[in-house]
Amino acid sequence: MKAAISALCLLFSVTYAGTQMTHGLTGKKDTSYSNQSAFKSAVKKYPYIKLVREQTLPEVKEKRDIIYCSREDRNLYLDAFYPEAKGNKPVPAILIIHGGGWRSGSRAQHIPLAQRLAARGYVCFTAEYRLSTEALYPAAVKDLKAAVCWIRSHAPEYNADALKIAALGFSAGGELGAFIGTTNNKRQFESLCSLGESDAVQAVIDIDGTLSFVHPESGEGDDTRSTSAATYWFGYSKKDKPDLWKEASPLTHAGKDTPPFLFINSSVDRMHAGRDDFRSILDQHGIYSEVHTFPDSPHSFCLFEPWFDPTVDYISAFLEKVFK
Repeated sequence: MKAAISALCLLFSVTYAGTQMTHGLTGKKDTSYSNQSAFKSAVKKYPYIKLVREQTLPEVKEKRDIIYCSREDRNLYLDAFYPEAKGNKPVPAILIIHGGGWRSGSRAQHIPLAQRLAARGYVCFTAEYRLSTEALYPAAVKDLKAAVCWIRSHAPEYNADALKIAALGFSAGGELGAFIGTTNNKRQFESLCSLGESDAVQAVIDIDGTLSFVHPESGEGDDTRSTSAATYWFGYSKKDKPDLWKEASPLTHAGKDTPPFLFINSSVDRMHAGRDDFRSILDQHGIYSEVHTFPDSPHSFCLFEPWFDPTVDYISAFLEKVFK
């Protein structure tokens, strides 16, 4: 009898381990992470911070709510922020990807960053993507690769250089940007909205985004108290599908074809897990990378002053260097 019960328990555990968790697919937007909620949390420890807000800049033109991918179930949107064209020389483009644990957040969170970088001479696009309340990995990856293809296809409309596109992301968006950059033109992540264009980016700016879900430095995957953000995104816990968690890690794909990387980090070490090992791989292949870390800063530092302005400076200087 005991043997039968043990066998039944084993069968149940194997079945459970092989079944993707779908209870996180609520179909409803998770609004728990926003600039305001991040500020409310951070200001307790850093009372001197100021939340950076949208502004109207006379030298920056805007187009909002542009459909970049039409799916059967819904449309995906992006916003464009670009400088007035001066001469015939196209300028680099930047795809800006928001964070929120692959489950929350909004493309509107980085409009101030897009505006400021557009004022520096870059064509910027803030794109939405399907979050884990709507679709599991790798849906978000495919969506953002489709956004790259859209940017490349529509580059002339914004005087953008189709050969100089950077992916810039914060937190989960940093991981996604890094993943896009390390899987340039890999067919398994190709979107139905690719428009026949290359999804390759020529530079990546990773702002406090993990480089590995399975690295010893990673804090993702602890489901002891509640389901972790990454577990929701994958639909499997780390112990049930370690190979999937490894596949989704940018570090796994880093190699000779990886573009130059800029890492801008907070003082929260686990938010850039695997970064040093990632940079070692880039060094082996002679690929440029640089790191800037703000001491005693919160994870969401790039949304606030006094860190916002120097973050813009680091981004601009890096792109000038790699796109010269």
